[in-house]
Amino acid sequence: MNPQAVSGYVCLLCFSFVSTAKGDLQPLSFQPGTLYQYRYSLDVQLDHVSTPSLRGARLRAEALVQLHRLWKDRGGEELLQVQIRDLKAQHEPEEKRSQNGAGGPPAEIALNQESRAELQQPVFISWSSGKVKAFYGDEGESILISNLKRGVIGLLQLQPHAGTAVEEDVSGSCQVMYTVSNHSITKTKDLLSCTKLNSGFTSVNKIFGVQWQPTSRSQYVVKDNLLQSVLAEESHVMSPALRSTTSIKISSRQQLQLVSSPLPGPAEVAGRRLEDVLASTEGHHQPLGLASLPFRRVCTRCPSLRAYLKAFDNQRVKVDTSKAATTWRFQKFIQMLRSAKKRDVLQLLRRAPEEMRPFVVEAAVAAQSVASLAALSDFLDFSKEPKSLLEKFLYAAAFSPRPSGELLRLVLDKLDGKQLAPEVWETGIVAVGSLLGKLCQQELCGLQEVERGVETILAGLRGAKEESEVVIYLLALGNAALPETIPTLLDYAEEGPAAVATAAVSALRRFPAQHISGKVKRAMRRIFHEKRKSYEKTCRLAAAEMLLDNEPSPMDVINILLATNELETETATFLLLKVQNSLCGDHHPARKIMKDIMRDPRINNYNFFSKAGISSSFSGPLTVTQDLLSTVGLDLLFLEGGFLRKSVSDFSLLSRGRWLRAAQVTIEAQGMESMLGENVLEGEEEPELMAEMSAIFFDVQLRPIVFFQGYTDLMAKVLLSSGEPTSVVKGNLLLMDHHQVIPLQSGLQVVIKLQGGLGLDISADMDVSIWEQELKTSINTRGSLAIDFQAELDAPFLQATLRSQTEVETSIHFDTMLRFSGSPVLMCLQLREERVPYREVFTVSKSAGSQSSTARKGRQGTVPGREFALHRANSKVCNLLLTAGEE
Repeated sequence: MNPQAVSGYVCLLCFSFVSTAKGDLQPLSFQPGTLYQYRYSLDVQLDHVSTPSLRGARLRAEALVQLHRLWKDRGGEELLQVQIRDLKAQHEPEEKRSQNGAGGPPAEIALNQESRAELQQPVFISWSSGKVKAFYGDEGESILISNLKRGVIGLLQLQPHAGTAVEEDVSGSCQVMYTVSNHSITKTKDLLSCTKLNSGFTSVNKIFGVQWQPTSRSQYVVKDNLLQSVLAEESHVMSPALRSTTSIKISSRQQLQLVSSPLPGPAEVAGRRLEDVLASTEGHHQPLGLASLPFRRVCTRCPSLRAYLKAFDNQRVKVDTSKAATTWRFQKFIQMLRSAKKRDVLQLLRRAPEEMRPFVVEAAVAAQSVASLAALSDFLDFSKEPKSLLEKFLYAAAFSPRPSGELLRLVLDKLDGKQLAPEVWETGIVAVGSLLGKLCQQELCGLQEVERGVETILAGLRGAKEESEVVIYLLALGNAALPETIPTLLDYAEEGPAAVATAAVSALRRFPAQHISGKVKRAMRRIFHEKRKSYEKTCRLAAAEMLLDNEPSPMDVINILLATNELETETATFLLLKVQNSLCGDHHPARKIMKDIMRDPRINNYNFFSKAGISSSFSGPLTVTQDLLSTVGLDLLFLEGGFLRKSVSDFSLLSRGRWLRAAQVTIEAQGMESMLGENVLEGEEEPELMAEMSAIFFDVQLRPIVFFQGYTDLMAKVLLSSGEPTSVVKGNLLLMDHHQVIPLQSGLQVVIKLQGGLGLDISADMDVSIWEQELKTSINTRGSLAIDFQAELDAPFLQATLRSQTEVETSIHFDTMLRFSGSPVLMCLQLREERVPYREVFTVSKSAGSQSSTARKGRQGTVPGREFALHRANSKVCNLLLTAGEE
């Protein structure tokens, strides 16, 4: 034997041994003049996870896939023709499922002639040892059938060696990992890594989004360089982030199995270039993308604004924001407006009666379509419309779950260069701040509208002459939470007068922990420890809380504790209770450090924690579910004379590591000492008699509301008061707005939709009785939440929709009663919730050919009302005061 031949043979054996040791397989190929036939099967299922007795939707399909090679170049690239034949589809008819979960026999789906003809049209792929390089077909073909063919082509996308890669297929461009063992290849696709254009939208705050848990795994069997079989399985569990009990599971299974030995097939086509070979085939085949094309279902039963307007005079809407029926109607209006034309939206705005107009404006803002925003631009005249309607528009914009640049531009245009009522101007500025923050969270900071909005606030801040104006601009910067504005906020926090400094520190507290740098912490230390000048106590406390809430150093905690020895009794009592609360909160960032410090008896002793003040700070769980922890926090800061200085009630949500301040209402009163003849502490200026309230809802700071300012104003409001509480916020908000297109590996499409509306009516009242020497505050919250969650499956021969609808109505009251006729001052806090009715409805709708069906299953109930026992000392005082009031 030739020595060179022997050497080559040995090298080939060595190469084969090394490849086998690594687990790699030889390059894949299809032979010329050979027809390969594979049996293809598809099984897709959608189910409500929480209601197994309600059968979901299931589609099964079988077909014969024929494949042969048309051409191959010297580099190994092959042009393959793929054709689907004899497709048969079945679905499960609507029947009650038996106890073992089995249903009746499947029903055949009749395919029309047009669909059959399109399905049998061949497609072509450029293929090289398992990698699909390009896809060619008829771009005029039905989207659903074209996607189904992409799903079959995707099964031919593989590589014969282990490793990771970025592949493009029907799911988009995705990260995949291959493992190889003997004749088997396993491909695991990371569906969360897939990038695909126009895949939908979601709420900025992920706590109001959708939880998505996908898996994808494909098993290939290759023998003698030929693909023998493929089994591809994937699943998706989708649920609202706040309510996993209404989750929907999507399961998909594809199988491709070589039927028998290859048969004689068409001969290869001669040609130098792939394009020439394609041109010689029957029909006109263009290069197409491998990723699935989005399909938009035509809704034949969706409400139409044009039809609504025709019967408008007979369809007056009774608006009670605390009722679920109103919230469902609000969502229906949003759907109508999103598909409506500008002239119809404008007609609705103009024809709506006065009491219904705010409802329509809120829906038009929430719809946020080009037509609805254009109609609002024409309709709203900031020089004529009533203040209440303009504030509705601005707050609706501020609470938008996913605002656009066009919405911000509309708000800026309406505010620009106009003489506005103070309430409208203040609301507009804080709304601009909220819009800026949400746009930047959507990575849209580069928009011209954002640059214009930032300059509007900063220029206004530089030119503001009144303290109240400066405070509003600072609150707007807190809503925006843009890192580049931190130096500006620090300047006002350290150098501004009392109200300005407090507002600046409050704005800084809105920033995420990653933006609280060492520079920010050093400034907070200077404020709390009064290194440069004196600060008002609420400002100092806010600086201390900021240090404690943002990964404090042990020295920060120790210095704050040591400083309580030099603080006034009430301030020290409040701050120490804050420190103790951090020990109880499992999720507090300072908890571990606090526990370590409290092991030191020089700190954790009676001398530090025996302050005799009546100020209090309390926080604890309100509701705990598998998805959500809601907490309530109550802070009360008193002056040394026993008068309430500041009251803060806070309701927060924590879900899967995400935190949201759902509501925070702050009531501040100052100057009460002088009114009742008490002396002001030495070294302090006599503050002006005033009481005001500020609120944050869903991370949006609202403009402050002044109850009274000055003794004359107080007397006038006492004498002329109607006895009605002050409205803090009242209206309808779109909290959840999610639309997600999920292309299944089979080429079928699932669309996930989530819409959650909230009707909210929050009012607050403060009653000061000089004769009885009592102070009463009350915050009443009435609301309704309606959540509509659905999954739509679209196939060439079946459409199915699974839907869950949840509604809840609630009413929460928080009352404070303070009696300062004697010593010590007596204080009672009451937090109570009325009974909570709820209802859930699960629906499965299917349409196959000329047949359609709908099945429903529901449940409802009422959670009894409850009163929360805040702490033992409070309960004793409440019992004393309430008993005395009844006598």
